[in-house]
Amino acid sequence: MKINLSGHHVDVTDAVRAHVQEKFAKTATHFPSLLSLDIIISNENKKFYTEISTTYSGVRIAVKGEGDVMYPAIANAAKKLDASLKHRKGQLKANLHNKPVSTTPEIAHEIIQEMDLR
Repeated sequence: MKINLSGHHVDVTDAVRAHVQEKFAKTATHFPSLLSLDIIISNENKKFYTEISTTYSGVRIAVKGEGDVMYPAIANAAKKLDASLKHRKGQLKANLHNKPVSTTPEIAHEIIQEMDLR
């Protein structure tokens, strides 16, 4: 999985890149069809915001996390992304289930007419 990491008023260091890779390693194994993540970390008004967007099975998924410290903001967004991906995966699996087929019940008088009562 490719991770596109950028910062807005934040220096994206190797330590931040390593932390992001570690946080999303489990997500990459659970959702192998996920190709890339676009992550933007920003610092505005002494708060850190993390925005993550991706496309999973034809649907665009975007989440936001925030915190006073950068690393918990990343973890918050990662948790939300994991929940959103699980929800979407559940929707896809729900469409695969067999739908019940409605059958008309046999009427008792039709059964009696078909019987040979002689």
